[in-house]
Amino acid sequence: MPDPEIERLVRLLAKLPGLGPRSGRRAALHLLTRRETALKPLIEALTQADATVGTCSVCGNLDSAEPCRLCADPERDRDTICVVEGVADVWALERAAVFSGLYHVLGGVLSPLDGVGPDDLSITALLKRARIPEVGEVILATGATVDGQTTAHYLTDRLADCAVTVTRLAHGVPLGGELDYLDDGTLGAALKARRPF
Repeated sequence: MPDPEIERLVRLLAKLPGLGPRSGRRAALHLLTRRETALKPLIEALTQADATVGTCSVCGNLDSAEPCRLCADPERDRDTICVVEGVADVWALERAAVFSGLYHVLGGVLSPLDGVGPDDLSITALLKRARIPEVGEVILATGATVDGQTTAHYLTDRLADCAVTVTRLAHGVPLGGELDYLDDGTLGAALKARRPF
């Protein structure tokens, strides 16, 4: 039976997304057998991140600067705000380099079954930002799930009295996708979102 401290490390590592008990054990073993090259640099990075990384008071992104580097970047298009569920969505859009506007992180989606209501999300801050005169468009980039769609409809209603155009990410056939491999919901969304060619 391993040492209790090793077991604690394994349990903590196993809680990370994408890891389970087996992966947690492998990660713990790797870190403990490579202290100088893996464990100590990881400890330093975690300590530094804990001390310096926070939530941006403007958009909700994670960064060591306040406001975050995206909000502070004068090159970004201040006319457009892309509303996303979480920070991972910001990172995905930035990695794809397809959007040059500003972001707003909701902190989740409306989910009555999980007890998540409007007051649990960053909706009031979004409405305040949408009323800034230079903002002309709010893009709703919530997921294509039932809760994501519900959240998008709710936000559309709440943004109705703001002087902005509200748009939604397109859903449907992925680039390079074949119809035979798509599920019924994706095919239905693609047909409903069709446009002139």
